[in-house]
Amino acid sequence: MTPSSKSETFLEADGIEVRISNPEKVVFPEPGLTKLDLARYYLSVADGALRGAGGRPMVLKRFVKGLTQEPFFQKRVPEGHPFYIDTATLHYASGTSAEEAVLRNAAGLAWVSNLGCLDLNPHAVRAEDLDHPDELRVDLDPMPGVDWSQIVDVAFVAREVLEDHGLVGWPKTSGSRGLHILVRIAPRWGFADVRLAAETLAREVENRAPGLATARWWKEERGESVFVDFNQNAKDRTVASAYSIRPLPDARVSTPIDWDEVRSRRPEEFTVLTVPQRFAERGDPHEGIDAEAGSLDALLALAARLGPAEKPPRAGDGAGRRVSQMPLIEVARTKTKPEALDALVRWKAAHPAVAELLHPADELVDGMRGSSSQWYRVRINLQHVPEADRPEQGALVADYDPWAGREWPGRP
Repeated sequence: MTPSSKSETFLEADGIEVRISNPEKVVFPEPGLTKLDLARYYLSVADGALRGAGGRPMVLKRFVKGLTQEPFFQKRVPEGHPFYIDTATLHYASGTSAEEAVLRNAAGLAWVSNLGCLDLNPHAVRAEDLDHPDELRVDLDPMPGVDWSQIVDVAFVAREVLEDHGLVGWPKTSGSRGLHILVRIAPRWGFADVRLAAETLAREVENRAPGLATARWWKEERGESVFVDFNQNAKDRTVASAYSIRPLPDARVSTPIDWDEVRSRRPEEFTVLTVPQRFAERGDPHEGIDAEAGSLDALLALAARLGPAEKPPRAGDGAGRRVSQMPLIEVARTKTKPEALDALVRWKAAHPAVAELLHPADELVDGMRGSSSQWYRVRINLQHVPEADRPEQGALVADYDPWAGREWPGRP
């Protein structure tokens, strides 16, 4: 590292000097981690991080205003990007396209870190073949009220289903509450088949672990279970990859682990402060992942035997939109998650008798993707409240409009 001025410094990576602006800016106040610390972290785990994200087009999720503000999503690589950043042009289902960044080396990791990207969000395809994913992603997403032991039980059922169908699963902590299981596959199938295989896996996990796991897409129907999120395999989706820093106060890291660690370790153990030493001492548990590319034939054959998944009923709202069969009311729409949680607290304080009857999974706080950033919707499932005591839909506690100022046909 060669100091240049008070507002910038340079890190050397792969023989390349990477500029880090405002290196002393504190990003994680709780552990006191700066922008420079985060760039150094990525260099310390570069081999593992590139195994997960290297060679893949990626969406830049930029926390330029810090952890307390929502990030914005940048699909297009910035103009004037350095020579060591490759690109690939992706075509989206919406009809748009974007030239996205492709990282090939450690210098690229330091560069995206300097842009304010905490986690790495690559697509499931390689830049050389944008139509055929080489990775199936199993996202075990626990509902509120679900503890770690239940997540672990579901993970081992998922592993069993994968093995029964000739596939190898590689676990990692999500960096939040859940687990990811990565499955390398031969790049022979399109996105529709990969998503169908993932949905079939989810249905089979639910069949083998009823009550523990669910493949139900609609959140209010899941109960206190682990959602096997197959839709992360849709074409436009990205998932935080291995060794990604997550935007939690303790600077938690999405960390590859061995199957014999799944029961004994906990997500909060793996942070920017602890993972580099683990990586230096034991290497990357996913080192062999690229040698285990499997076939989807068996899962697709199971899909044919199971038949189409049951679709949730639609009822006439006049626009063809799904109407939930659960007694839902909307509480708030907010710009940030802290605002959403505050709105939920305020609504419960105004309805104490109802709040006492709610189960953890009845409180639905959902991050919703806007045009370039997230917003949050808060809903209450009144299924555990006697019908006579259910409050009517009222005015929202907070009513943020994520589309304010935007025009499109039909918008009032």
